[in-house]
Amino acid sequence: MFYTKSAEAVVNELNSSIETGLSTTEVEERKATYGLNKLEAKKKKTLLWLFFQQINDVLIYILIFAAIISIIVSEYSDAIIIGLVIVLNATIGIIQESKAEKSLEALQKLSSPKALVKRSSEIIEVDSSEIVPGDIIIIDAGRYIPCDIRLIETANFKAAESSLTGESLPVEKTASLILEDKSTPIGDRKNMIYSSTLATQGRAIGIAVGTGMNTEIGKIASMLNEDKKELTPLQKKLDQLGKILGVTALVICILIFAIGYFQGRELFELFLTAISLAVAAIPEGLPAIVTIVLAIGVQKMIKENAIVRKLPAVETLGSVNIICSDKTGTLTQNKMTVTKFFTNGEIKDISALNKDNYSDNLLLENLVLCSDATITTSGSTGDPTEIALIQMGLNVDTLSEELNKLHARVNELPFDSDRKLMSTVNKYNNSYYVMTKGAVDNLLKKSSKILIGEEITLLTEELKNQVLQASSLMSNEALRVISCAYKEITNPDDTNLENDLIFIGFVAMIDPPRLEVKDSIALCKKAGIDTVMITGDHKDTAFAIAKTLGIADNKNQCISGTELDLLSQEELNSSIENLKVFARVSPEHKVKIVQGLKSKDNIVSMTGDGVNDAPSLKAADIGVAMGITGTDVAKGAADLILTDDNFSTIVSAIEEGRNIYNNIKKSIVFLISCNMGELIAIFIAILLNWATPLSPIHILWINLVTDSFPALALGVDPNDKDVMNNKPRNSKESIFSGELLNVVGNGLLIGLITLAAFRIGYKNYPDSLIHAQTMAFLVMSISELIHSLNMRNKRKSIFTIGLFTNKYLIYSILLGLSLQLILVFTPGLNTLFKITPLNLNDWIVVLGLSIVPLVINELVKLIKRLAK
Repeated sequence: MFYTKSAEAVVNELNSSIETGLSTTEVEERKATYGLNKLEAKKKKTLLWLFFQQINDVLIYILIFAAIISIIVSEYSDAIIIGLVIVLNATIGIIQESKAEKSLEALQKLSSPKALVKRSSEIIEVDSSEIVPGDIIIIDAGRYIPCDIRLIETANFKAAESSLTGESLPVEKTASLILEDKSTPIGDRKNMIYSSTLATQGRAIGIAVGTGMNTEIGKIASMLNEDKKELTPLQKKLDQLGKILGVTALVICILIFAIGYFQGRELFELFLTAISLAVAAIPEGLPAIVTIVLAIGVQKMIKENAIVRKLPAVETLGSVNIICSDKTGTLTQNKMTVTKFFTNGEIKDISALNKDNYSDNLLLENLVLCSDATITTSGSTGDPTEIALIQMGLNVDTLSEELNKLHARVNELPFDSDRKLMSTVNKYNNSYYVMTKGAVDNLLKKSSKILIGEEITLLTEELKNQVLQASSLMSNEALRVISCAYKEITNPDDTNLENDLIFIGFVAMIDPPRLEVKDSIALCKKAGIDTVMITGDHKDTAFAIAKTLGIADNKNQCISGTELDLLSQEELNSSIENLKVFARVSPEHKVKIVQGLKSKDNIVSMTGDGVNDAPSLKAADIGVAMGITGTDVAKGAADLILTDDNFSTIVSAIEEGRNIYNNIKKSIVFLISCNMGELIAIFIAILLNWATPLSPIHILWINLVTDSFPALALGVDPNDKDVMNNKPRNSKESIFSGELLNVVGNGLLIGLITLAAFRIGYKNYPDSLIHAQTMAFLVMSISELIHSLNMRNKRKSIFTIGLFTNKYLIYSILLGLSLQLILVFTPGLNTLFKITPLNLNDWIVVLGLSIVPLVINELVKLIKRLAK
């Protein structure tokens, strides 16, 4: 902990020298010991590894087993169809996720390419990767910090650390400071600067104390490397479903073997029957359909300004009930803005600033002239506070460049941390004005008079208290106060510039909330989603923003990083439901907070843009990164990237996620109810000692071709406009919640009409089992196609919803019917599928039985509506 030691002690500890730096030999020795100043990259995943990752699923294992069995019993067509499904599912997943896991590569890109170091008494420029612990490093404004550094000398030096700590303002650094508290947060370590942060002002000399993976950025990289992504709620449910179906298929096979054995059937016939039942129990097309529906959802999300990096994230959004959001740049604009000002004893909104008022105009000119920042059409440079002051001038048509030409700067006293003041001397006609700005307390001590209106009045204790009370009021609203004073002199080289000043007033500024965020947070509340602010900024500032946005309403809902350190994970878990604002936190804190929220069975989304957000983005159920202001590191760790950096886009994404989940549920319930029908038909036939009504290839065709297209069409069913009026679903809720009766009832109905068709066919054609099986096959497939219409809504009639409002579903039904006709009437194909053409009477029976599920479901819906 180098920040607890003096600079001299650190230099001695690292066997270096401020005067000469390290020698070439010492540098090479330390390179061998510590390695290059680079972050360790993750081993890239091969295409083969990605393929095996995609097939690492219980349902896929069952399909592979079914394919192997099919080959053993010479049912090669079955095996080929199953194999195609597995490859299709894996390919879609690989295409969507092939660009994932780029976090560490992005972290490496943040390294400064060059650095100034002192070696063997000479200052040279080297690649930042060549830096070793003990190197003496020179830093000037505008240069990225190449490693973790203990400062030795500083001159008016500031560093922007928002990408690491989340604090919006640059931090003033002081080399002489020694911190005694070992638990001091990163943002308060004023004698240190860290890799990937930016020097914004002044000059400094320091010694490298951490390189590569031993930097604070390196620690974040390690956290990203170690974190293992948990399964999403849908993945968990499908995994459970796969296990249930696998066990069901095994139990049924054993049961059928037992029944068949006592019925005196041949073992090979029993084996084929058991295979038929196993195939009927498993919805072979389910993995591919869910993947495709999610992929279609991804394309819809892009239109909503959200890029999904991982398919399951689309569904996960729909169950999110807590959004953890970084403050700077996410809830706020990441741009300091002057909002109020104080002159003539009054606090006013900045919109009331009047250039025709003498004191207002002098305040404006003072703050614009006493600044080193610039704003051009190509961007802005300088300290964000000074940029805000220049922008304040621009807003009332006072251009910094023109004002500096009119009142040329002839002398200055730069800002330093002891005085907390900055002064310039500017030409005003035949005299000169000293323009001073800085902290209110310090400036009042240097002032003897005050400007009220156009009159200069003695600064009495009463007037001082009035200024201090106004300043305190602004500070309580978490506004940053910058005061100003002036005096007129005749000699610009006067050495006593900052005494006997005339106090003018002050301005108050803040990094303001994004305009649309408050409404978005209100919408989240309506949808049962809580917003939690997690920031590296100070507690008062964080609470002020949170209160404005409606996130928190009292300070008891806020906690600082220092207070968090005093709590164990268990203690935090027990109290976390009452906390809405986490201030002054580190990356480790953010992960701890996310874990605490998840311990209460919440589905947590973490929103952020900085390097410091990456571990928590990865630890959350779904990480959301900003696409414009977000670092590559944050984007690489996130599941979802917002291309417009708009918090309200998250609400749209959640709405889309909820609808996608509902549609996936429709597809799954449809497929399972259809498979239930197949299972019931075969199982009852075996119990009654009938011939098998459907062969394995019939069931595979229905599952993979006939049912798959309607299932996909249900996956893109038009959105439910009322979906955001509901609370988030319970992540532990079964995917069949409220659907069991639907699945079993429709499964039984489809199974019974299939058996009816089989018995009618067998009765009419007692010498032709194929004829009876053809009728059963057609009733099963066509009734399932028509049953897809029932799935669009549990209560509303398909005729109320609109038969053609989901045109894809109509197309899929027509396609399914066409394929069935092709199979029946195409020579060779009907032989392969063991079916035969039917006559007109047979088709009347088939079509009559096939519409029964639609009629029955419409009657049930009518009863439900009448009973309400």
